[in-house]
Amino acid sequence: MTNVVIVDAVRTPIGRRNGGLSTLHPAELLGAVHKALIDRTGIDPQQVGQVVNGCVSQVGEQAFNIGRTAWLAAGLPMEVPNTTVDTQCGSSQQATNLATALVGAGVVDVAIACGVESMSRIPIGSSGSKSLGFGIPIPKTYFGRYEMTSQFEGAERIADRWGITREDTDAFGLLSQQRAIRAWDEDRYAGQYIEIDAPDLGDDAKPTGTTHRVSRDEGLRETSIDKLASLKPVAREDGVHTAGNSSQISDGAAAVLIMTEERAGELGLTPRARIVDTCLVGVDPVLMLSGPIDATRKLLGRTGLSIDDIDTFEINEAFASVVLAWAKEVGADLARTNPNGGAIALGHPLGATGALLITKALYELERTNGRYGLISMCCGGGIGTGTIIERM
Repeated sequence: MTNVVIVDAVRTPIGRRNGGLSTLHPAELLGAVHKALIDRTGIDPQQVGQVVNGCVSQVGEQAFNIGRTAWLAAGLPMEVPNTTVDTQCGSSQQATNLATALVGAGVVDVAIACGVESMSRIPIGSSGSKSLGFGIPIPKTYFGRYEMTSQFEGAERIADRWGITREDTDAFGLLSQQRAIRAWDEDRYAGQYIEIDAPDLGDDAKPTGTTHRVSRDEGLRETSIDKLASLKPVAREDGVHTAGNSSQISDGAAAVLIMTEERAGELGLTPRARIVDTCLVGVDPVLMLSGPIDATRKLLGRTGLSIDDIDTFEINEAFASVVLAWAKEVGADLARTNPNGGAIALGHPLGATGALLITKALYELERTNGRYGLISMCCGGGIGTGTIIERM
């Protein structure tokens, strides 16, 4: 059996909408984490067999196989090929899973999995916008089979089904912020992020020739239950989700260096985690966001692990109800779930988040001497991504 291992993982800080990273082309943002992996590990980039990238809104600056553009723009070898995939919010987690499969199958010995999204520059939904004049992504035949719902409505229906209240979602939103603030105060993110220099823009929106440095996640906010309770619901008048207990629009990139354990030894590199198993599941596209439940069950069933064997969980906080329903259904301990805050506090740069969560899980296992980490995400269209890693 081939052991597929993680040698290094790195992310950018997560920029808030129109914040510090918004002035940087997304290909340059992604190229920065490509370059960081190479520089930090000292690996010859020619050793990389393939780069697999995740990105959701593949239009404009994020079109034309952005992973390839980013790699070349960073001055990395043209001989290394790249594929960019779209699995909606789980794109870079699925990119990691695909890279794992390539390495495990012996197609390549070394791969980089990564993801990027600059939602400030390419707004969510841009690639399917009617304004482009190319029609809409959903054909009429779809509507005869499934009701078309938004992710906001899906989150509300999850709350209805699992009995999750506004008080529950607000409490979880506050917890995410408190955990993220604590993580920064205690330097828990040390080593996992790189600082980014982004161009300053003048009043004419053109670069001035100077830069500013982004060295911290920008979504953190001091808040309270009373402040959260005062926010208006975003989907229904009586809904349980607001801007305070849902993921933030963000910019960011992340990358993971994957290879066989044997190749790591030959290159003089130390594996940090073994990828135990991966999965991709399809779920009800109307409820849409229940994928982490099925993905978790599938991973545990295939590996023989129990929910209590998992030391840390990274479950994307697309909406508070998604994580709360998942925990209720699979019996997970919320104390071990997103222990350093999640997308409610930090942000959710769509195509980058999967690789970012894997990075967070790796560093948290090392910080706490934990053994197993489980990462899962819900995705638009009714998909769930899943990965289990084991610290080495």
